[in-house]
Amino acid sequence: MNAIVRWLGRVEYAPVWREMQSFTDLRSAGTPDELWFLEHPPVFTQGLNGRPEDLLATGDIPVVGIDRGGQVTYHGPGQLVVYALVDLRRRRIGVRELVVGLENAVIALAARHGVEATGRRDAPGVYVGARKFASLGLRVRRSCSYHGLALNVDMDLEPFGRINPCGMAGLAMTQLSDFGVKLRVQDVAQALAPLVCNALGLDWDGNWSQSATSTTPLSVRS
Repeated sequence: MNAIVRWLGRVEYAPVWREMQSFTDLRSAGTPDELWFLEHPPVFTQGLNGRPEDLLATGDIPVVGIDRGGQVTYHGPGQLVVYALVDLRRRRIGVRELVVGLENAVIALAARHGVEATGRRDAPGVYVGARKFASLGLRVRRSCSYHGLALNVDMDLEPFGRINPCGMAGLAMTQLSDFGVKLRVQDVAQALAPLVCNALGLDWDGNWSQSATSTTPLSVRS
């Protein structure tokens, strides 16, 4: 069964979050897994373990409380977001394997550009030295995952200073452009998609889908 991989462009956070929930609730044992690649306008998202004290000075950027694991992070233009809508039972993998697979895909992408990145068992995500390069947060319902990862490509990192990213005071962030890699977010999506599919054992024919499936709600069909 081929996975469906979509580029959704720049879309507001809350509607896509609700569509992930709907997709997960409506999918059946025969529904193909999907990966959604996109950007969000500026938004802070506060996970289930989030603490109010980690919101330092959010200013005019909205804060959305959501149902993924983890704590607070920032999304904005120039950051590639990947939502992994995967049937874990069918894949015969657990949440930890999903996290490691997503991390390994980002690590492999970074290595192509001469950037040595690593994962951390104690704090999910991808790091270059002490600086965080990509953040992960997932939710599993009915043995199916949603939410995913956020990879900093070429963005304004200033809003991360308005929070304790992932609940870690003083955590510095980094991105591809800090290492001289100047790419569009969509170009990074093109490179990362096959790496994610390979890491998660998803069959994909290499074609980006813009046609609707019966389980993909109208507001994210493109």
